[in-house]
Order: sequence, then C-alpha cells, then structure tokens
Amino acid sequence: MKCEVTLDQIVLMGYGELPDELVDGLEQHLAGCENCRRELNALRAMDEHLALRPVLEPSPNLLAQSRMRLDDELDTIPAHGFLTRLRVNFFAWVGHLQSAPALATLLVGVGFLSGNFVHRYQVAHQPKPANVTTLSRPADGVIANITGIVQTPNSELVQVNYNRVVPETVEGSLDEPRIRELLMMGMKSAATSGVRANSVALLSGECKVGHDCTGQADGKGIRGELMVALRYDKDPGVRMKALEGLQHYVGVDRRVRDAILEALMHDDDARVRTAAIGMLEPVQSDSSVRQALRTVSTQDENPYIRTASFQALQGAGDIQ
Repeated sequence: MKCEVTLDQIVLMGYGELPDELVDGLEQHLAGCENCRRELNALRAMDEHLALRPVLEPSPNLLAQSRMRLDDELDTIPAHGFLTRLRVNFFAWVGHLQSAPALATLLVGVGFLSGNFVHRYQVAHQPKPANVTTLSRPADGVIANITGIVQTPNSELVQVNYNRVVPETVEGSLDEPRIRELLMMGMKSAATSGVRANSVALLSGECKVGHDCTGQADGKGIRGELMVALRYDKDPGVRMKALEGLQHYVGVDRRVRDAILEALMHDDDARVRTAAIGMLEPVQSDSSVRQALRTVSTQDENPYIRTASFQALQGAGDIQ
C-alpha cells in the first residue's frame, strides 16, 4: 500500500468513516511505516487537544437575529425564471451526488496535512511557552451580573448581556509568576482555611529554600504576604507556616524581625509564641529583641514561655 493512500485512510479512520475491510490493510502498513505512524499520532494528538477546548454555543438572540436578517436579504433577491432555477438545481444535485464524498475526503486530508505542517513550523520557530495549562468550562459557570438589556423595536425580541463566572484550573511550577500570584491570592481566601494553609505552606517552602522570596519596599511580594498572614490570619496553623517561611530573613530584614516580635508579644497561640522565641535567637543582641524577651519572661501567662524567654536571655548573657 502506498503512503498517499494510507494518509487518506488515516483521515477517514480519524472521522470513523473507514470501511471495515480496509482496516486490516491499514494496520499492516502502519506496522512497517514510521512516517505514517507519525501522521496517525499527530491526528490523535490534535483530537485530544481539540477535546480540551470549550465548545461555544451561539446565543439564542444571535440565531434569531441572523434568521431575521437572512429572511430580509432573501426577500430582496429578484426571482429567477423557471428554467434557470431548474437548470441550477439539476447541476447542483448531480455535482453533489458525484463529487461530494471524494471532495470532502480530499479537503479534510489536505487541511489536516497543511495544519500539521504549519503547526510543526510554528513550534520549531517560536520560543517555548510557559508550562501553564488552563482549562475553561463555560458550561459550568454561573451568571455573575446583568450588564445590559436591549429590545428590538416593534418586536418581542430582547437581548440580555451578562457576565459569567467560569471556574478554571491552572497547572505549573512554583517558580512561575502566575502560579505564585494565585497562591498569594489563596492566602487571602476567606472561604476555607484549607486553601490559605496550602498556599502559605507552599510559599513558605519556596522561601526556606531561597527561591526568589525577596522583600519589596511597598510590602508586597511573598515575604510581605507571609508577614500579613503571621499578623492577621485566624488559623494558628497558618501563622505557624508563615513563621517558618520568614525564619531565614529575621537577621536581614527589620520588618520580618518586627513581625516576629509582634507574634511573640501578642499571638494568642502558645505554639506560635514558643516558635518565635527560637527564631529570634540569631538577633538576641538587638535591643528591641532583648526588651521583648524580658517582658515575656515576666508577664506571659504561660509558665513554659516565661521560662523559655528567660533561658534565651540567659544564653545571650543578658540577665541583670
């Protein structure tokens, strides 16, 4: 079997139109032809990619308006004679009967091969895109708000414009800016503490290994968001994760040091205050740190935390 014939049969098989008696011959040819197998794999990959794309349905308003415009345009076409209509209809019927199946198969095959070559050329001559895949499902969205209502004059046709909230899924590396931006938004989620806890844990892990966790002057960025979570999140588990992510910056960032001191003095969870004492050890020579440890060692309601603060001061040789 020639490869030209095989390519046509591959297209027919992709659309489920290949006769059963030709399947065995096609499979035998594919078993021994690498080029044809690549074309088959490319067709299957294209089908999988198209299956992930959302199917957009035209709105009822658009269909109604299109029918009305079509009727108006048809009314303006002058009527043809009987013989002219008969001749046109006859030749159109004969042409459709004789050439439509072969022509459709040829167009599908040419279109598939051309698209495959164009896709390969574009992939080979453009930089690789970011490793982010977004899947949208418009059918699962809910209507957020109505933005406009327009009625067609002298009719019952009404056009309603609205915005739809569509759920989406994004996959990518923790180093990608888009993923980090979404995780920082997840740190502020009020719907569930699980989303906040997971977001803080992932970003804290990035900071602990030194992956671009620099502080910004306006308080934004991952480090700033971790300090906000440490100060204001109601979940002590989230505050503990934020504290772990800030540990490496207590000696180099005054704002981080102040945030940990606030946690030591005012956090209502004993575990968070205890962890803060251990993280302040590298900067115990700072006067504000020593003052906070003195206050906690005498005034904290938890005897263990008072003892831990006292021992931290003693280890620094600052007991007076």
